[in-house]
Amino acid sequence: MLKKDLIALCLLHLLDQKDQYGYELLHILYEGFPDTQESAIYALLREMCRNGLIQWYKGDVSGGPVRKYYRLTDTGREKRQRLLEEWRRTRDTVLALGVE
Repeated sequence: MLKKDLIALCLLHLLDQKDQYGYELLHILYEGFPDTQESAIYALLREMCRNGLIQWYKGDVSGGPVRKYYRLTDTGREKRQRLLEEWRRTRDTVLALGVE
């Protein structure tokens, strides 16, 4: 499983829990993937929108610019499930090889 797919799985998982805005997602992901560029995560969000996995909408004004919130679509839930199954196979294979 490539790092991009792993980050996509994490994004889809977070959005399956609740709608979130871009910076909020970035902050959460940066904790686990500190070497990932901010621009890469935003590019992945745009790609996921183009592919119909997520949708965006404008939220309330927060003392600054209007926040762009993202929500998961049914197609995104299906993709999340496929990526989750791939992640579990990868994890189980690595563990079976004795890598911890």
